[in-house]
Amino acid sequence: MADDAPSPELETGWLATTPAHDSYVRRFLLNWAGSTRETARSFGGSIARRHGVDLADSGRPVVFSNCATLLQPLDAETVWDTMVEIDEFFGFSDPLRIGEVLLLSAWPTGDLRPYGWSLMGYPPLHLLPRGAHPSEAPRELEINAVTDLAGLHAWERVAIEGYPLEGLGDAPPGAIVSEAWLNEHRHRLWVGWSNGRPVACSSAWVEQGINHVSLVATLPDARRRGFGEALTWRAALADPRLPAMLLSSDDGRPVYERMGFLPLLRMTLWYRGRPGIR
Repeated sequence: MADDAPSPELETGWLATTPAHDSYVRRFLLNWAGSTRETARSFGGSIARRHGVDLADSGRPVVFSNCATLLQPLDAETVWDTMVEIDEFFGFSDPLRIGEVLLLSAWPTGDLRPYGWSLMGYPPLHLLPRGAHPSEAPRELEINAVTDLAGLHAWERVAIEGYPLEGLGDAPPGAIVSEAWLNEHRHRLWVGWSNGRPVACSSAWVEQGINHVSLVATLPDARRRGFGEALTWRAALADPRLPAMLLSSDDGRPVYERMGFLPLLRMTLWYRGRPGIR
């Protein structure tokens, strides 16, 4: 090889050309980015991908609906330009822009407080290998897939009150969900009913070869009865041919590990508010 010939770019696992199946962490990041993009699109929001970061802004008040997903590590040479691009996309200086914004990274980011961000935490990322066998759901729980507008609104109300999603207690139907979700085959939602009322919910985004389990919630007066675990199983097996992945809190981690979820690494989450939420 000639001395002046360019050296081939070594595979890092995070190149623009790296296939999704290179690692399960990459599958998760691309799945997460896909779900946030489609959520933003369903609300008529904005999406973009710039220099290793996927951007989705639904314009809704829920932080998980407005997200910057890093697809490669930040480094000292690129962090300033990346953060400026994120700032401009989400309009943090625009007094009319509403909703908090989440930044998700699979790597340590360094201190982003000088850029206006606050640390949310380091939740563990888990993988459930395919072939897992669910435990039996409580007899008093009936789990229904969301297929119509009434079910969608029941799911939304449980998510708001059970997660909980602060500041949305009096929000009208449609505050965090779009009717377009009913026609999105990758987005699966379930509601758990007990004594004639919705008490638990879960969702999964099926893409990039995984079932991404999210927004598992149970109303406060219905907890410790196995409802949340049953809804998690339903989402984890949305497509039983695929493994499942999820982010958990440290409090919820023992439940997921008992189910067979394997901890892979800790993600890094930052959040930042926009003037319109004040």
